[in-house]
Amino acid sequence: MLQNSILEGFSTIFLSIILEAIPFVMIGAFVSSLIQIFVSEETISRIIPKNRWLGLIAASLMGFIFPVCECAIVPIMRRLMKKGVPLHIAVTFMAAVPIVNPVVLASTYYAFSGQIHMVFLRGWLGLTSAILIGHIIGIWQGKNNPMKETPSLVHAGCGCGHHDHDHHVHSHDCGCHSEAEEGVFDLMDDSCCGHHHSYHGKQRTGVFSKISEIIEHTSLELYDVGKFLIMGAFISAMMQTFVARSYLLSIGQGQLTSIAVMLVLAFVLSLCSEADAFIARTFLGQFTTGSIVGFMIFGPMSDIKNTMMLMGTFKKGFVIRLTALMFAVCLMMALLVNFVGL
Repeated sequence: MLQNSILEGFSTIFLSIILEAIPFVMIGAFVSSLIQIFVSEETISRIIPKNRWLGLIAASLMGFIFPVCECAIVPIMRRLMKKGVPLHIAVTFMAAVPIVNPVVLASTYYAFSGQIHMVFLRGWLGLTSAILIGHIIGIWQGKNNPMKETPSLVHAGCGCGHHDHDHHVHSHDCGCHSEAEEGVFDLMDDSCCGHHHSYHGKQRTGVFSKISEIIEHTSLELYDVGKFLIMGAFISAMMQTFVARSYLLSIGQGQLTSIAVMLVLAFVLSLCSEADAFIARTFLGQFTTGSIVGFMIFGPMSDIKNTMMLMGTFKKGFVIRLTALMFAVCLMMALLVNFVGL
């Protein structure tokens, strides 16, 4: 009888997280597909101002125009840098866009049952953190380019599992082994989003072809993001069902320990930013508000899959410094929330 009760409680928590999150994941996947197909990186590059501070602010607000989640942000950031966007702008763009965009903020509002202060804290602190991180990276790196000189497509470097590519470019089997041609680099960028793309030397044309492409890209995006959502919901439900509430409270009420635990959890779970608020909400009342906000701003900036993708593009030392900086800034912001007592 007790075993059935535990299983029923686990199933209820697990399914409620999935059912609440999936509509926002679907919206995000659809919007991401539209941007992937119809918006070029040149457009983004033209929009960003040349002034340093205006550029940082503009990059942090790009999510309102290009609302993509962190699942696709690293390949976009890489293409932006190859098209001449400065490093500090690209880093700010990568850190802010998965947080400060309408889909993510709407999902946060819904997840926390209309608690507008949680939406404000996530949006404002995410934006502030991204600008601060970009500015510091710009000072640290100066004019030094941290990108690897000859990027190579390695499955482990992408961190996205096995890819089945069907790229017919020149005489190469998959078009991923050339180290000089810009067109091939673009194929490498696309391959890191975890999707199977079919390029046959020319772009698809016609309304029905575009609709088909949107549906295909959306379904693949849902597949990639859905895996991480299910994993996160499973772990969250397991913790709430099988870990004693008294133990969670002993960790979760510590001003520093609660934040550290939630930041590490955000990094490990690798959740999509369109769904992570539903996971974070389940810890409400067990962990401090600052730790929950830290979870929602650090996860979209840095997690396992994005770190592995960054390792495939940038030098190892830069990726380690960037990850440590993101962790420190998000920790500081979370401590600030706890200190103010929100």
